[in-house]
Amino acid sequence: MKSGFDAAQLVSQIQAWGRELAFSQIGVAGVDLSAAEPGLQAWLDAGFHGDMAYMASHGMKRARPAELVPGTVSVLTARMDYLPQATPEGWQATELARLQRPGEAVVSLYARGRDYHKVLRSRLQKLADRIASAVGPLGHRVFTDSAPVLEVELAQRSGQGWRGKHTLVLNREGGSMFFLGEIYLDIALPPSEPVSDHCGACTACIKVCPTQAILGPQRLDARRCISYLTIEHAGSIPEDLRPLIGNRIYGCDDCQLVCPWNKFAQRASLADFDPREGLAGSALIELFAWSEEEFLRRTEGSSIRRIGHERWLRNIAVAMGNALRVADDPAVRSVLSLHLQHPSATVREHVSWALAPQRRRDPRQGWE
Repeated sequence: MKSGFDAAQLVSQIQAWGRELAFSQIGVAGVDLSAAEPGLQAWLDAGFHGDMAYMASHGMKRARPAELVPGTVSVLTARMDYLPQATPEGWQATELARLQRPGEAVVSLYARGRDYHKVLRSRLQKLADRIASAVGPLGHRVFTDSAPVLEVELAQRSGQGWRGKHTLVLNREGGSMFFLGEIYLDIALPPSEPVSDHCGACTACIKVCPTQAILGPQRLDARRCISYLTIEHAGSIPEDLRPLIGNRIYGCDDCQLVCPWNKFAQRASLADFDPREGLAGSALIELFAWSEEEFLRRTEGSSIRRIGHERWLRNIAVAMGNALRVADDPAVRSVLSLHLQHPSATVREHVSWALAPQRRRDPRQGWE
């Protein structure tokens, strides 16, 4: 490693490079996250991670960067805005209105464009390469929601924002509509100043959660979260939660849509996050008709692809069942019926449920 470099000056240079690479902010955190270990262990002990066995399998490595990547002494954190470039003013109300159109498929905003893992990882690697060119041989590893990393904790400690009551990072200038990434480094850099909490007495995110997955400030039971149920969870979705999913087929943005800070959310500087055809404003019945081949073609390079065609059909079947209880549409019933003999037992189960004549509705969705 080149000797004699000014660490503070290097951080300023890294931040400038980060802006050139479309990152909204670069921060630095230390590696002592021991204060976060009791909370992480309690969350795991409560079983709030559900099927996400990988959350527990790494133990406390999540809170120990130097154990995960030996030699790490500093962590660079980065955030990147993802609201599509053409997002209009009043976008929160526009997105909330989608939930009142039962026949429309709702995909979480972050997933409508290119897979963020691909976008951030390549740019973080370019940033690491620039650092290496300045300081010489560099021990490092890049992460984008791709390994046991306490992402929110590191972001909070490095001044990216504070942990909102919904557990996501909130930034005064950027709301929460951004992705996070990290670079573990073997060089010592001065940590950034953390920022204070600005949620105050607001509990909008807790109150709006359709499944009441947010048990209290910074307490999330992932097993009830619609994002978890439609993305991470394999197999059957618990029957009591299906009516609460509404027309959300991939993820859920409700807690972010009602957050006052998201009036400051910034538009992406990259076109990568512009929505793909079919992933915003499409009818459930259209997406349910996608064959596996079409699903794979349309979701190539998208984060949606990783759930596979089976879960895609499962999720849409639940949404179509919810739509049927609002208005009985023969066309929807007909399309669902075509999948009663689907090879997947999971798909067959959810289609049968969707076609069943009785089910509780969720009056909070305005569909009573």
